[in-house]
Amino acid sequence: MVVVGLFSGLSAAQQTTPSSSPEAPAQSQPQAPAQSQPSPSAQPSQSDKDKQGQSTSGSGKVAGTSSDRLFYTLPNFLTLQNSGKLPPLSAKDKFKVVALGTFDYVQYPWWGLLAGISQAQNSEPAFGQGWVGYAKRYGTTAGDSTVENFMVGAAFPSILRQDPRFYQSGQGGIPRRVGYSVSRIFVTRSDSGKTQFNYSEIFGAATAAAVSTYSYHPKSTFVRTPTNPHMFIGSDRTLTNSASVYATQVGLDAITIVVKEFWPDVHRKLSHKSGPDQASTGHSGA
Repeated sequence: MVVVGLFSGLSAAQQTTPSSSPEAPAQSQPQAPAQSQPSPSAQPSQSDKDKQGQSTSGSGKVAGTSSDRLFYTLPNFLTLQNSGKLPPLSAKDKFKVVALGTFDYVQYPWWGLLAGISQAQNSEPAFGQGWVGYAKRYGTTAGDSTVENFMVGAAFPSILRQDPRFYQSGQGGIPRRVGYSVSRIFVTRSDSGKTQFNYSEIFGAATAAAVSTYSYHPKSTFVRTPTNPHMFIGSDRTLTNSASVYATQVGLDAITIVVKEFWPDVHRKLSHKSGPDQASTGHSGA
């Protein structure tokens, strides 16, 4: 296992590193046996841990998460690279990291862009056009994103004790890595590290689709148009629309995970970095 190899390497480093504490005796003193307790000064530094493959992605604002951003902008706090076994996130931490990503400053213009596309396509025509229609679309876009993020990344993982983090693989060719990424929609880890069916994604996304569809998306109404002052628009609060929203959310989540898998490679190329210490030799995931 990665963890066993890691601690074996640390143990070997401790056994061959003399103590540098002030109380250490002169050089004539024989080296302490391997079973003796290593002094604090003999503990490996953070840079040593990084070189031995210890996670450098667990240093986000919430312990055990990342501070990474996709394309330097979109929050990617639940993706980990080069990570060994990490402590499970508490329910509080799951909600906190999802809140940090959901209400990040970059999300507000992103929602604005998506609302603009929706307005241009005249989706959900009951909202109408103009600034009022745009404001309604902005609100539903923000609401859909918020509800889905919290259901999939915080609420269901907390209830079911599942790990909402994505462990980047970085191993094998493109087809294998794409397959691994897409499979994370259906496979995840429990808080204890066991492989499980990803109930949080499947049922969380379904719950989010139902909540958003039947709570704040438009009901049936009449709208005024230049050619028809009393045009009837059917309700969007239907099972068919809810299923469409659900399929869209799961599909977008799958695409996003694939992007997360390959983003470190793109990042290195954009940064013109190379070498074994930057290579994606991360944990193979669940």
